[in-house]
Amino acid sequence: MSEVFAFAVGLANTNASGDVLDCLFPQPFLRPQGDVLAAARSFTAGTQTVTPEAVRDAGADLAPSALLESDKPLTVVRLDSDAEIASTAEAYLKLHLLSHRLTLPNTLNLDGIFAHLPNLAWTSAGPIEVDALGDALLEARLAGEHLEVMSIDKFPKMVNYVMPSGVRIADASRIRLGAYLGDGTTVMHEGFVNFNAGALGPNMVEGRISQGVTIGEGTDLGGSASTMGTLAGGGEIVITLGKHCLIGANAGTGIPLGDRCTIEAGLYITAGTVVTLVDENGEADRRVKARELAGGSDMLFIRNSQTGEVLCRSNRRAIELNEALHAHN
Repeated sequence: MSEVFAFAVGLANTNASGDVLDCLFPQPFLRPQGDVLAAARSFTAGTQTVTPEAVRDAGADLAPSALLESDKPLTVVRLDSDAEIASTAEAYLKLHLLSHRLTLPNTLNLDGIFAHLPNLAWTSAGPIEVDALGDALLEARLAGEHLEVMSIDKFPKMVNYVMPSGVRIADASRIRLGAYLGDGTTVMHEGFVNFNAGALGPNMVEGRISQGVTIGEGTDLGGSASTMGTLAGGGEIVITLGKHCLIGANAGTGIPLGDRCTIEAGLYITAGTVVTLVDENGEADRRVKARELAGGSDMLFIRNSQTGEVLCRSNRRAIELNEALHAHN
């Protein structure tokens, strides 16, 4: 019998033509087992619309009781493999898997996600197609109502779909669905977490975590700090920050970092940044491009306040290990 990679029962918003605008999956499953797996197999692979009775008859706890007791048609998605996204419902299921902490960033195949997420106006009345927004605004005014438009985007804010436990979010509009927020994470007003990105927790996020970036336990991003994502300038480099790192205010990194690294405020390290290594005695050792330090731990990046030279203080052993890692280049 076939295995099931992911499965969910939810509610879909559709337009007049029946095209799916968005989906809510309150209880998604990743690699279900036991009774849930057996029940999931009773549905065909792909996306389908079913009655609540059909889900109840499947014989397992597949969704919250309030959903199963409603009279609304339900959307069921069954994925037998982590293949390229083929529908809007599949895109929303994978985004839910990330925000429900069922899988980490960069572990899902998200190919095709932009093609299958419609660009929508996200309003106080839910998602509205952009072409229909003008009429909706006028209709609301004529009815004496106010229709608030929060954004026009392919991705909605996470908290309208998933609210992970143990987190604080100062501005919910800055956390996209598909973000991973670990327990104990605080995102302040200027903090931003993209889809397929995350803070493993606990973390203090006052800067930007770009698409594809993860930061480890105890790592903090200072005000307006940023990380270079794979969609905007990072190419195919996956940026990760290890545990207990600090990226100072207005600083950033375009290289992955190991544990216990610090970048001083206002300093942005890119792969091509020329860095002078400083030994334990404070003497200049040699100059390298920052990409040669990628993944290293216990590094402190600072600038010479008089010359602007970028310096890296680290124990020699950490740098030597990193050189061995890159010896094939």
